[in-house]
Amino acid sequence: MKLEDLKGKTVGVCVSGGLDSKTICCVLQDAGVKVKAFSANVGQPDEKDIDDIKKKMAPTGVDTTIVDVTKEMADICFETVKCQAMYDGGYWNSTGIARAVTVQALLPAMKAAGCVALVHGATGRGNDQMRFERYVNVLDPSFGVYAPWRDSDLLKKFPGRTQMVEFLAQRGIVAFAGTRKKYSTDGNLAGLSHEAEDLESMETSMRIVEPTMGVWPEQAPDAVEKVVLKFEKGRCVAINGQVLSPYEVMLAVNKIGGRNGIGMKHALENRIIGTKSRGVYEAPGMEVLSWGLKYIYEGVMDRRSTLFFQQLSKLVADQIYDGRWFDPATQAARAAIQVWADKATAEVTLGLYKGNIFFEGLSGLTASIYNEADSSMEASDGLNPHSSQGFAEIQSVEAKMLAKAGQIRC
Repeated sequence: MKLEDLKGKTVGVCVSGGLDSKTICCVLQDAGVKVKAFSANVGQPDEKDIDDIKKKMAPTGVDTTIVDVTKEMADICFETVKCQAMYDGGYWNSTGIARAVTVQALLPAMKAAGCVALVHGATGRGNDQMRFERYVNVLDPSFGVYAPWRDSDLLKKFPGRTQMVEFLAQRGIVAFAGTRKKYSTDGNLAGLSHEAEDLESMETSMRIVEPTMGVWPEQAPDAVEKVVLKFEKGRCVAINGQVLSPYEVMLAVNKIGGRNGIGMKHALENRIIGTKSRGVYEAPGMEVLSWGLKYIYEGVMDRRSTLFFQQLSKLVADQIYDGRWFDPATQAARAAIQVWADKATAEVTLGLYKGNIFFEGLSGLTASIYNEADSSMEASDGLNPHSSQGFAEIQSVEAKMLAKAGQIRC
């Protein structure tokens, strides 16, 4: 959609309360567009009071509706951990995870308010533009989408923050650009992503980031903290013996992992549009839960299951990144992963120490295929060592034939 297509119509603008949000709302109103603002409470750890967004947007004359999706965020966090779906560099794509939940919740709210299109402030160089639009398209093909920062007229008018500040100042809206930021941050219950500004230079250390959800490892306590996680069918239901809801679990593990310096990751990721992007990520709770479940999965899966699971896990991670959470391929992969998750009921104890996660113990895993007697190096009632002789001889047939045929290269 183009700006002129929206004149006289009502649109829903996804806002954060920042400079871009205010500028977009004012530009739309100047163009004769009826504007209503919307924001999702996705459990942003960097937002002390979610209602502050309403206050920040008030000077634009636009009313802001906050939609609480913390429960849905916790659920998708659990599902992502169940799939062990980490993206490039092994990090938790918290922003990609949240976009599915955000659009799914905001669309009904926008339609109820009479909106005919969703407006997002994602840059034309990034991933979120694709995620927002794809989710709108798959959830309601008839609903419009407008991307201001792909509009050539707006890009000419606002090439940078300075022009936006001046534009708002002319309307009596105070919006300081402030001192040059070191990086930008996007946060939700799953974690925080830091990128842009100083982080765009590969000569800049990732350690310019000041953790919001925790600390850097050297600032963590000098003692191992043990945490007991109880899983039922791949989902954590209790911590240290206390039964908790998914949302309460996420809050707890974020706090526990954060104070122990867990989950700080760096990645040079591959964007949807083909470029490279650098990011520093915090996801202490996701990391803690995933390692707990990983140790349980290891007891459940045979070698071929492990390989297949890893392939499905990567598929789900890519789908999340590309804005394809609701796609058939994602649903099929998640259904397959549930076969193993159904067996992942156990209690696992982890040791957290200065950014590290140690295995402390596993109990109650009735579906375990691990047998101490079979793997023992000592005399036991497990696998008879003599039985391996025939297997070794069968293996030797192929090995010798490859060697005789000159197909082995040293």
